[in-house]
Amino acid sequence: MPMLPFGNSRKDKQLSCRALLAKHVYPVSLGHHMLPFTQSTMWLAILLALCCLTSDSHGTHSPDFCCKDLNISVKPGFPKIIKTNDSEVLKAARHSVEEFNNSTNDIFLFKESRVSKALVQVVKGLKYMLNMEIGRTTCRKTTHPHLDNCDFQTNPALKRVLHCYSEVWVIPWLHSFKVPVLRCH
Repeated sequence: MPMLPFGNSRKDKQLSCRALLAKHVYPVSLGHHMLPFTQSTMWLAILLALCCLTSDSHGTHSPDFCCKDLNISVKPGFPKIIKTNDSEVLKAARHSVEEFNNSTNDIFLFKESRVSKALVQVVKGLKYMLNMEIGRTTCRKTTHPHLDNCDFQTNPALKRVLHCYSEVWVIPWLHSFKVPVLRCH
């Protein structure tokens, strides 16, 4: 079976699809003997043929498409930085605060005051990783008001700001939110 010509040099990596097709897809001739296709060679042929037939938006062919290094900034499974004011980030921050409020015995509710850094990772759903500040509000836990209607404490004796790291797993199609990691100091 023929080997692919991808060596270490830049020139080797810049072979065009047509050159790959000419050298590796059609049956290889060794004098008067023809080497037959193997299953892996056939899949390579199909892949290269499809790759070389791709067109750009103007309908012109790009013969070197298969051989270009694609600059893909996001790889599946890798965390990606996202805007801290994104609506989904703010929802994840709110779920973190609700988890914090349910796990502490403070008589006042806390709410998020600022998200300083946000990452998202595509897993089975979405995993948000947040650095944020949360502050004590004037609302008591016993009244259970909506946090948007709660103001932050202004009394210096009651005012408290915590820095938190939180991971929130969201499965949108199940309307599920989990906060497996929440550390505040």
